[in-house]
Amino acid sequence: MQLDPDICYRAHRARDARFDGRFYTAVGSTRIYCRPVCTAPLPKRENCRFYASAAAAEQAGYRPCLRCRPELAPGLASVDASARLARAAASLIDDGALTDANLASLAERLGVTDRHLRRVFEAQFGVTPIAYAQTARLLLAKRLLTDTAMPVTDVAMAAGFGSLRRLNTLFAQRYRMSPSALRSERAPRPLDHHVFRLHTQLPFDFAALLRFHGDRAVGGVEAADAKGYGRTLSLPVADGRTAAGWLEIRRAARGAGIEVRVDARLATAIPRVLAACKHAFDLNCRPDEVLAVLGDLARPRPGLRLPGAFDAFELGVRAILGQQVTVQAARTLAHRLVQRFGAPIETPFADLDRLFPDAPRLAAAKPAQIAELGIVAQRARALVAFAQAVAEGRVRLDPAADVESTLAALSALPGIGEWTAHYIAMRALHWPDAFPPGDVAVLKALGCSRAEALAQAERWRPWRAYAVIHLWKSLEKPR
Repeated sequence: MQLDPDICYRAHRARDARFDGRFYTAVGSTRIYCRPVCTAPLPKRENCRFYASAAAAEQAGYRPCLRCRPELAPGLASVDASARLARAAASLIDDGALTDANLASLAERLGVTDRHLRRVFEAQFGVTPIAYAQTARLLLAKRLLTDTAMPVTDVAMAAGFGSLRRLNTLFAQRYRMSPSALRSERAPRPLDHHVFRLHTQLPFDFAALLRFHGDRAVGGVEAADAKGYGRTLSLPVADGRTAAGWLEIRRAARGAGIEVRVDARLATAIPRVLAACKHAFDLNCRPDEVLAVLGDLARPRPGLRLPGAFDAFELGVRAILGQQVTVQAARTLAHRLVQRFGAPIETPFADLDRLFPDAPRLAAAKPAQIAELGIVAQRARALVAFAQAVAEGRVRLDPAADVESTLAALSALPGIGEWTAHYIAMRALHWPDAFPPGDVAVLKALGCSRAEALAQAERWRPWRAYAVIHLWKSLEKPR
């Protein structure tokens, strides 16, 4: 990524939040690097160097600022093919993909050679994937040490270091302090949950996201009101095990973003939990880029985001259940499915007591068992076929999945048409150019035929999924 030093310095001087996460300012006199929104005194221009990623700044010998905390910088949304590949790799690395694997296996997962991945990644971030992974683990450890009361040994394991000794060594090399130094003056915190702040770019319509998720909340698994959102969650961790617990999301007390309370039982899956929260609340969105393309369509609600999913398989199941029925009817069917096939879980919330059934659980079910819940037989067969395809790896729903291949694989399954496939891509894969063809609400908002809608949508590329959200929103009655 090419950076213009003069533009970067002007953005840093103005503390322009639009550049937060796009670059980092490294100060030669202090050997510290900062976000462009840092409130520390402005460094002299001649002392500044600018880097496209935190990893690049650390590789050059700079330490992260303790005031602006670079680990809190929002990410970047991208649709360019090479940039998307690099971002997909970075997302997987942030989720711990290189903790127990090598670059070759990561590249294979992404469907490219390790040489191509390394080249694209370095062009985007200025460092190798391995260097990026090491910085990501260090910044995660720093966040866990700062924001939680997890024992330092547990922090080392959760961040992917494998041992406390390794964490201590790298902390001393990079940050010139011990991990325990970050906690020397902190008051004790409760151990039953951990709290994290996740930032995003303004404008950010948190209330609209709460309404969207709340309107679709499945009883037992989710609950939402005007103040926040809560749910149960089960995520894979090392050695084929899973971690299950609860999380609660509210608007951040200061700044743009959210505050997440995470059940201590999910500590070993913290990277995946935070990634899921960013995805579900679209924190990596660049609203200025979306507005520049959508124009008048987005101007009345520039902070509207594309709601993602906490679990891609769950979203796919709910998309199938929602075919040709109302949102409320789909919620009712999903609740029955959860009560029949979801595992019970204890939480401090009376309305959260079930986990959404995973792919192997539904893959083993008989269509007749699902049809007994009031789900039409054709849709019950589609649910089982979808679960089997995911469980067997024939359909991939992770962030690295190739969109076109996934759309084709989904459309080849019984009971899944173009609309459902694009809806899954839009929310589960978070593909910003998805456009469910023939969507009734979209056609109503545009007042035209399917062919005319597809033609109109061409001018909204590569943000057609955001156009869908804005069109849906335009039909809502004021609340």
